[in-house]
Amino acid sequence: MAKRKPSQLNLLLALDKPLGCTSHDVVARVRRSVSERRVGHAGTLDPLATGVMLVGIGQATRLLGQLTLDEKSYIADIGFGFETNTDDAEGEPTRTAPVDPRLRDAAFARAVLQGFLGRSEQVPPAFSAISVDGVRAYKRARSGDEVELPARPIEVRSADLIALRDEEDGRFTWTVAFTVSKGTYIRALARDIGRAAGSAAHVSALRRTASGGVGLGSCLPVDVLDAELARERALDPVFVLGLDPVALSDSMLEDVLLGRRVACSNASRLEDGSRVGLVHDRQLRALARVEAGWFVMEQVFPQGIEGVRS
Repeated sequence: MAKRKPSQLNLLLALDKPLGCTSHDVVARVRRSVSERRVGHAGTLDPLATGVMLVGIGQATRLLGQLTLDEKSYIADIGFGFETNTDDAEGEPTRTAPVDPRLRDAAFARAVLQGFLGRSEQVPPAFSAISVDGVRAYKRARSGDEVELPARPIEVRSADLIALRDEEDGRFTWTVAFTVSKGTYIRALARDIGRAAGSAAHVSALRRTASGGVGLGSCLPVDVLDAELARERALDPVFVLGLDPVALSDSMLEDVLLGRRVACSNASRLEDGSRVGLVHDRQLRALARVEAGWFVMEQVFPQGIEGVRS
């Protein structure tokens, strides 16, 4: 087997996913734009959705599984009048309901949204990437199988009404800004909000405005991306991981790259078990944990991950 060539680009990037393409499509476009094969993403977005999508290139793909991204924010259009089998505008209508006049009352809308704040259990959409006996739920649903997914714990941290409006097709729409925990499906929220409001609803438009601490202001449009711009706009990997940065001397770097533990005065001020990012020349070179005054390597990056600001 041919040995993989070292990546020339190693960084995390935030992209503004365009409408109508899958997350996999975005990865393919990044590969072509920066001429790197090793590209992955964190936090899948449906084709209907746009907004913040985090991408790893080269060595930074090793970080994707460690990004907690516990909190995400969205602006959603919730269309009342019918539900769909996908809980969004791409699906087939499955249930209709009249547009109750109360839906046009902002006070009523806010009261309904207030009822969804906090922790609860949510049944995910049948058309989702959740695995059922090793098969993605959406594949079973597309094959006509009956998909019943168990409820999962979620948290809605905010649900702020932005606008109410009539649509030309007779639907009525609420535009809502949500901040939710990881694993929350906005499509399922729209479905449940419709039922709580005595109607039927689905997501007609969705934009992710933040993923973890990364917002739209950090995002690049996919169609202007190239290697030079990616380097210029790379995310700070230590910040995105939520770790403290620790600077390495040249001699310490040699030990780190060999996987050896290293002593550092900073370690005495950190609790045992805490994790840090070891940095040299504005690159992340390793992830380590503190053990009795030593930094013990968890992951070492022979090619430094660019973008460190601190």
